[in-house]
Amino acid sequence: MSEIIGYARVSTSRQNLDRQLDALAGMSATRVFTDKVTGRTMARPGWEDCRSHLRRGDTLAVENLDRLGRSTLEVIATVKELADDGIVVHAKQQGILDPSTATGRLMITMFSMLAEFEVDLKAERAAAAREAAAARGKHTGRPKKLDTSDAARARELRAQGLSAAEVGRSLGVSRATVYRYLADDAQVTA
Repeated sequence: MSEIIGYARVSTSRQNLDRQLDALAGMSATRVFTDKVTGRTMARPGWEDCRSHLRRGDTLAVENLDRLGRSTLEVIATVKELADDGIVVHAKQQGILDPSTATGRLMITMFSMLAEFEVDLKAERAAAAREAAAARGKHTGRPKKLDTSDAARARELRAQGLSAAEVGRSLGVSRATVYRYLADDAQVTA
């Protein structure tokens, strides 16, 4: 008996799977596998479990084709492999994808390329925003662990002969953070 098996993936642990899970429930998925890892990595335990459960005649349900990977070649290869094994791919956003026809192959390629293009655009926009913020003197990225007075205290303690680990313990930061701040100071004074 064929089954509809769902797969959902988000790129980071901060992202939420709810939208995709709702879509898969609406597609009547009887079992759903999930991952919280980037599509650019091949190490996806949820996908591996999903793939091992898919049988000839089953349908793989995904909310969007890009959930199968971010590289066009990877998505095309995955859909083709599934089709060769007699598994239908149904992406809610794109419909049922049939790589056995010329139109199906074209659609898979176009949707995959658009997904990859969108990821690349997001990365370019984020890089441009970071550069613009840096040009205005704004810090981007994670908040700094030490403020100016803590950094000065780290320098004092280090000058008194304490090890970086001891300085870190006294300030509540790691040894690596102490080294990073001291290295930043060395670059500024050089």
